[in-house]
Amino acid sequence: MPRVDADLKLDFKDVLLRPKRSSLKSRSEVDLTRTFTFRNSKQTYTGIPIIVANMDTVGTFEMAVVMAKHAMFTAIHKHYSLEEWKLFAANHPECLEAGNVVTGEMVEELILSGADIIKVGIGPGSVCTTRIKTGVGYPQLSAVIECADSAHGLKGHIISDGGCSCPGDVAKAFGAGADFVMLGGMFAGHDQCAGEIMEKNGKKVMLFYGMSSDTAMKKYAGGVAEYRASEGRTVEVPYRGDVELTILDILGGLRSTCTYVGAAELKELSRRTTFIRVTQQHSQVFS
Repeated sequence: MPRVDADLKLDFKDVLLRPKRSSLKSRSEVDLTRTFTFRNSKQTYTGIPIIVANMDTVGTFEMAVVMAKHAMFTAIHKHYSLEEWKLFAANHPECLEAGNVVTGEMVEELILSGADIIKVGIGPGSVCTTRIKTGVGYPQLSAVIECADSAHGLKGHIISDGGCSCPGDVAKAFGAGADFVMLGGMFAGHDQCAGEIMEKNGKKVMLFYGMSSDTAMKKYAGGVAEYRASEGRTVEVPYRGDVELTILDILGGLRSTCTYVGAAELKELSRRTTFIRVTQQHSQVFS
């Protein structure tokens, strides 16, 4: 028989972080760098754990170059040729990532099967239509909290993948226990993205689409297979220039979050986080 889980599940929009006493004198004191040693591969990572999503519009070599300057990294999309890779790559440590899942039991299953990092998120992305097309999904904040608890119990790690629309959401994902946060839409529309800059109604725009959209499947597979449906949308996002300013905005917001809750280091943020439920995030007067 079907079962209904009546426990409350929350998304980023449903909560704010409660401010706490802080001894920090300046946002510049906050250390956003983390060091992880992965459970199964034994590889070590040090950097700011924000990842550009492996979507062909944002997960580009050009994006990776800029992100690396800030000790962050890019999940390069899979559609570059071997020749293109040879021109771009050096040697990189390997770790095994698996996903996407949203439940603690599947996180444990994948870690015990050899994965180092589990991607968490089904349907929260800005251009994902999985929840509409299939009725399947899980509110992202609750998914991260539950999956992080399961992963950390096994000394594994998780990525919160999707659902962030502003720097505050990135902070909430880390506060919920995510080790890494993956962003797609927040990095769309920049010079380092793939695609042409177009002009519509006097404004410059760029295309951004989900990798399960009909746009992506027509581009790489000749169309949507008859046995499946498109699970992504194609949108025009405002052209935003160089990604550098967006990176600084995200990191600045994250440092401010840590300052408000008294976390001198990013790794302290989840321990200093208390979420409060809200009915409104911010004033809508000038929205």
